[in-house]
Amino acid sequence: MELVIRDAEVVDGSGGPSYRADVAIEGGRIAAIVKEGAAAGCQRPTGRRVLDAEGLALSPGFVDMHAHSDLALLRDPDHSAKAAQGVTLEVLGQDGLSYAPVDDRTLAEVRRTITGWNGDGSDVDLDWRTVGEYLDRLDGAHGGRGIAVNAAYLIPQGTVRMYAMGWEDRPATAAELDRMRRLVAEGMAEGAVGMSSGLTYTPGMYAPDAELTELCRVVAGYGGYYCPHHRSYGAGALRAYEEMIALTREAGCPLHLAHATMNFGVNEGRAPELLALLDAALDEGADISLDTYPYTPGCTTLVALLPGWASEGGPEAVLARLRDDATAERIRHHLEELGSDGCHGVPVEWETIEVSGVTDPALAEFTGRRVDGWATARRLLTEDRLGTTILQHVGHEENVRAIMRHRVHTGGSDGILQGLKPHPRAYGTFPEYLGRYVRDLGVLSLEECVAHLTSRPAARLRLPDRGLVREGNVADLVLFDPATVAAGSTYDSPRTLPTGIPHVLVDGRFVVEDGRRTDVLAGRAIRRTPTR
Repeated sequence: MELVIRDAEVVDGSGGPSYRADVAIEGGRIAAIVKEGAAAGCQRPTGRRVLDAEGLALSPGFVDMHAHSDLALLRDPDHSAKAAQGVTLEVLGQDGLSYAPVDDRTLAEVRRTITGWNGDGSDVDLDWRTVGEYLDRLDGAHGGRGIAVNAAYLIPQGTVRMYAMGWEDRPATAAELDRMRRLVAEGMAEGAVGMSSGLTYTPGMYAPDAELTELCRVVAGYGGYYCPHHRSYGAGALRAYEEMIALTREAGCPLHLAHATMNFGVNEGRAPELLALLDAALDEGADISLDTYPYTPGCTTLVALLPGWASEGGPEAVLARLRDDATAERIRHHLEELGSDGCHGVPVEWETIEVSGVTDPALAEFTGRRVDGWATARRLLTEDRLGTTILQHVGHEENVRAIMRHRVHTGGSDGILQGLKPHPRAYGTFPEYLGRYVRDLGVLSLEECVAHLTSRPAARLRLPDRGLVREGNVADLVLFDPATVAAGSTYDSPRTLPTGIPHVLVDGRFVVEDGRRTDVLAGRAIRRTPTR
């Protein structure tokens, strides 16, 4: 065999008890698993290379169900932010805003809109326009060598709406809806795994339920799933969850709830209400899954907090409104007194808003500071041209723990890699689960947690040969020390890499070896084969 991993404690992703075994790899796949104490006559596999895994757990590679590495994978061949965590597959195209499908106008607008998530893209050759071309670009990245880890893609509904009808806050015409259907169908046929929405972000939030339902019908027809960042995680959060369940039930489309949490003071202690809602739908036959990150603060762009009407027309229209004193005062009134839809219907509490990054170096002094009021927020928005990213300290630990225990829970970092002080979840989500919530707190057993991070997401993505340590499956694997695995990232040092994860393999090749990132680029675009 090419490689034999000897005497590993195999946590196979099924949720069942771990076992000691040798695991042999050949041609990028798991060729043999020989358990300790196997029947007489069953020889231990031999290999051209043998790795002693004594004291280490061997699991399938972790799947980041909510990633914002859409340009990072093209920009940075190292990509240790995810590879060092044991992530072997990321799902991109999140929150309804990404870079395909586009035309020249739409691409320019998307770049401006999500500069805070991914940078402005000036350092990446944005030479694609369709979903298929973007996936090809991932495969051919870095001189044709590929990318650090595998990547799947969701069609971004906000981008599709922007492409078909611009930034107008109105229902689509019949012709515009037909165009959106065609764009979604083309993206699914080219390999996307589903569709995302950002329903507190413009222009995606302008879509009524009937429009979303029609697009979900297209997604369902190709065997995909719908992944909404729904209309509220604050006031009205439960209604927003109910809306997505009803919408996808009508469309006949599987539902995956993005960063499914209950935030802000109005939802403290209310996770059991959400879980009861999900259980009732699941018991009635609904196909639902969700992802969360194991932290309480959220992370987004500062401009995302504004009311939806303030963003109609696109980025330049937003800046013009902010420069006008009367309109800026109206924005402030919605933010501070009424509770804007961009801030989840909750009046903003500036003391919870921390600047995590700016695009203009002249504003770097604000990074790491709390926003001290509307005047500062307005200055940042205008001078940083909407590129400021923030942390929102609005979560509740008891909600985080309750939701991560749920039977359809998976892990998603929602990791934004931009800014001087990004959210530590970008570099720490998966070791944080294994270290803090498994070993230190006992919220989940090791076997159960690994299933959340591997086989459950692989099942949602309909990848039958990933997510489990099984003979014949793809050798995307992680070796970690259950006694020492931990997130190194903190709010003060968010880019510190984790400890206790010495080896990570993608397609049977070491992308992390002895705790160091190799130069291997074994990742590729994972395309769903359409069911049509």
